Amino acid sequence: MNYLSDVELYYCSSEKIMGNNLAISNEDYKHIVKVMRHSVGDEIYVTNGIGKIFLTEIREINKNSLIASFKKAFDYENKMSNISFCIPKLRYSDRFEFALEKCTELGITNFIIFDSERAIHKSDKKERWEKIVLSAMKQSLRSYLPVIMGINSLKDIYNLKGNKIILEQNSEKRISEIKINPGEKYYFIFGPEGGLTNEEFELFDKDDFYTLAENRLRTETAVIKCASILENLRG
Repeated sequence: MNYLSDVELYYCSSEKIMGNNLAISNEDYKHIVKVMRHSVGDEIYVTNGIGKIFLTEIREINKNSLIASFKKAFDYENKMSNISFCIPKLRYSDRFEFALEKCTELGITNFIIFDSERAIHKSDKKERWEKIVLSAMKQSLRSYLPVIMGINSLKDIYNLKGNKIILEQNSEKRISEIKINPGEKYYFIFGPEGGLTNEEFELFDKDDFYTLAENRLRTETAVIKCASILENLRG
């Protein structure tokens, strides 16, 4: 494993990688040139968001973009590729966004945002959420840009193929007991502030329920704690 520290990490989507060069524009370009004051010949680290981090050298700086060439590539495994966090929209947007940010830092790369019966049905802010996880990925020096998907209801999640893990305080099974099989998909489902309804609970088998703690946790706290436990379980 290649561990990086004390570096600035930038993002370049795969479609802007051409042979041995890549092009950076928009906010990352501004940060590199205007804030960090990098110039031609300087080295910068760039990720493509799908498992690679490149050590590059700036070759050309233009008015709105720059070109950098590869010097070295680092490959990383996505240990959480088969895990999706299913999170309802929360009453307070800042708490919801905080949970997305911290889970990204802890390695979660798949999020499903759903409308629970008792959730506060707010407008979709997917573009803003994607900016938050992008920033968190770069800040934490990770190489996988999380995917965010919206879904209408818990029933739609139930119909997805894979193991469903419902976090429920009254369950006798602890989340640490789960054995993650790399060849299977897992959906970790969190309830809203008011909890899931009886109808939503009845969608799932009693063996699907696990607890995170003996005391009651806010949804955003439960989401972050679960991500931390899974990071330790996956090594």
